[in-house]
Amino acid sequence: MSRAGIQWFPGHMNKARNEIKEIMPQMDVIIEVLDARIPYSSENPMVGALRGDKPVIKILNKADLADPQMTTQWLNYLEQESGVKALPLEHDKAAQVGKIVELCKKLVPHKVGADKQIKAMIMGIPNVGKSTLINTLAGRIVAKTGNEPAVTKAQQRIKIDEGIMLYDTPGMLWPKVENENSGYRLAATGAIRDTAIDYEEVASYTAEYLLQAYPQLLIDRYKVDPLPEQDYDFMLAAGKNRGCIRGGNQVDLHKFSEILINELRDAVLGRVSMETPEMREREELMVAELRAAAEAKKAAKEEEKRLRRARARKNRR
Repeated sequence: MSRAGIQWFPGHMNKARNEIKEIMPQMDVIIEVLDARIPYSSENPMVGALRGDKPVIKILNKADLADPQMTTQWLNYLEQESGVKALPLEHDKAAQVGKIVELCKKLVPHKVGADKQIKAMIMGIPNVGKSTLINTLAGRIVAKTGNEPAVTKAQQRIKIDEGIMLYDTPGMLWPKVENENSGYRLAATGAIRDTAIDYEEVASYTAEYLLQAYPQLLIDRYKVDPLPEQDYDFMLAAGKNRGCIRGGNQVDLHKFSEILINELRDAVLGRVSMETPEMREREELMVAELRAAAEAKKAAKEEEKRLRRARARKNRR
């Protein structure tokens, strides 16, 4: 199935980005909440650009929904970067609170002690579970939670420990998702509002990946054996098996697409990771090439304009 790219950047996110840029210099530690199923696609590139050399704790939230072997690979991969510590987070978040607080103090020991305070900024894309983590860290409900992306829309400060002040920020995507693969993964895992996505396109992308990475899960869940090679053929067969039939005995692909995406999100399908560290390496190169091509095209247009203006001036003489 042919697919178009996905973009979603509400106005309040642009405002949040500017506010974060303004207060970032005051921060000591960054806590970035990622989705363990898509640690690369849920990693906001603006965090890396804005944090400079400030230490960062990358929390792989929803680890109970992700492939545990892949989560281990991601933890090791992320910690290869200087100043980065990574922790998985499952349902029992309370057990991890101590580890997060302890890590904050280890990363900036010069800010620990009487009359001192660590300023920690918590960041994360929409619907990644940031607000739930904040409430657990604070030991009380201080942040709104919900399954809809973009619930938090303003900054707030929360004291989570005698020596740690947490600065909350709205869940934030970035203006342009350059990697279209990341756009589909963000949509599949629920980071982008369902009203902004085409279920059939997202399900097509998801099925194509799952056919390669988790074929047995598809066989077990949708009773399609042998599996077709193409995502469209799989969706037809699985949709028929699940009773997604409309008039004329046609498979209702939209209905099955909703089933597939929701069963992926809820881990009814099984514990699935939608990307690997190797995929990140490949796709980073692809994005760099796309960026370079776009810059070259822009430069060529600018040169063409310059030449046209020069010719126009010459003709007027």
